[in-house]
Amino acid sequence: MQWSDYDAVLFDLDGVVTPTAEVHMAAWAEMFNAFLTSYDGAGDRAPYTDADYFAQVDGKPRYEGVRDFLTSRGIPAPQDLVVELGDRKNDAFNVVLERDGVAAYPGSVLLLDHLRDLGLPLAVVSSSANAPAVLEAAGLADRFRIVVSGTVAHELGLPGKPAPDTFLHAAQYLGATAAGSVVLEDAVSGVRAGAEGAFGLVVGVDRGAGAERLTEAGATIVVADLAELVPTGDAA
Repeated sequence: MQWSDYDAVLFDLDGVVTPTAEVHMAAWAEMFNAFLTSYDGAGDRAPYTDADYFAQVDGKPRYEGVRDFLTSRGIPAPQDLVVELGDRKNDAFNVVLERDGVAAYPGSVLLLDHLRDLGLPLAVVSSSANAPAVLEAAGLADRFRIVVSGTVAHELGLPGKPAPDTFLHAAQYLGATAAGSVVLEDAVSGVRAGAEGAFGLVVGVDRGAGAERLTEAGATIVVADLAELVPTGDAA
């Protein structure tokens, strides 16, 4: 691929730029397993696993992830319960972020440096409401012209991934078309959003979802680390 063929680059955040997907995974597991342990109603109360995360939660807006998980287990999902559990998860995430901080993946920083040198406009498109705080903690807030977080999507009335609307909004803001933009995603739902939006290149970043699943969801190419997308001379 040639980066010069494109006009804008749209990054998911958690699991693509920063390893905060691991923090999210831990927060989801803690919250859901505490709920399942205390829950005595109808449905499957088996412990929540990483497989549940990748199948039901990864990449989606928080409340949608709660609802989809509960529904997958046959557990009633009234809105008040969905909001309560989603807020519990967000509280757990913020505690870990404040305590431990976050550092970007080295390979992701290499790619960000390369794209900065090329002058390509960049955006973060994340389902997380915490995206701005994560970028600040990682020292990367100044790298992106726009951050389309879960909060921004809600304010604008944009449906979350796997709908392509948040990516399309970011591309438009950067003055680019979908066909002239690159999407980088580690979540199946995010890859589907890129494919559905007919973006020029959809890069799947395999941090655990699996290369085959990302390809089936519509990834044009799949990499294990963003350093693979940096020309050899620049990465040396």
